[in-house]
Amino acid sequence: MINYTGMGGVKYVDTREYVSVLRDIVKQGREVCVVVSGSSMAPFLVHRRDVVYFKSPWRALKKGDIVFYQRDNGQFVLHRIVGVHGGVFDLLGDNQTEVEHGVRSDQIFGLVTGVKRKGKMISPGSFWWWFFAHVWTHMIPVRHVVMSVYAKVRHQ
Repeated sequence: MINYTGMGGVKYVDTREYVSVLRDIVKQGREVCVVVSGSSMAPFLVHRRDVVYFKSPWRALKKGDIVFYQRDNGQFVLHRIVGVHGGVFDLLGDNQTEVEHGVRSDQIFGLVTGVKRKGKMISPGSFWWWFFAHVWTHMIPVRHVVMSVYAKVRHQ
C-alpha cells in the first residue's frame, strides 16, 4: 500500500493500482515520477529519499539503463539492465547479487530518464549515473563486501 497526504488527510492506495495508473500515463507519451520504495536499488537510490522520473521506452534499451517492469506474478520492479540478449534482458538491483534472467521487452514499460538523489537532479551522463551503470555492474560478486565496509566507515 502507498499512502499520501491529500486534501482530506492520509489516503491509502493499492500499489498495483497506483503503478498501473502510472503505466497508462507513460503509454500516452508522458513522463511521471515516483518516490523510490524498497532497498533493491541502494546505494544509488534510497527508499523514501529519492525520486525516479520515467517514461515509456523511446529507444532501444541497453546495459546500464534503469527500467520499470512487471514480473509475470504481477509485481512491479525498478532495476538496472545488466545484460541484453536480443529482446530478452537480465536485470539486477544495485543492492543485489542474483541476476533475474529472461525479462521480456513486453514486460518493460518505463525507462528512467532522471532521478532526484539526495535532493539533487541527476541524469544520464553524470558521474554517479555512469559509475552505477558501468563500474558497479562489474562489481556484482563483491557488492555486499563493499556495502558492508561502506556502512562501517560511514557510522564511525
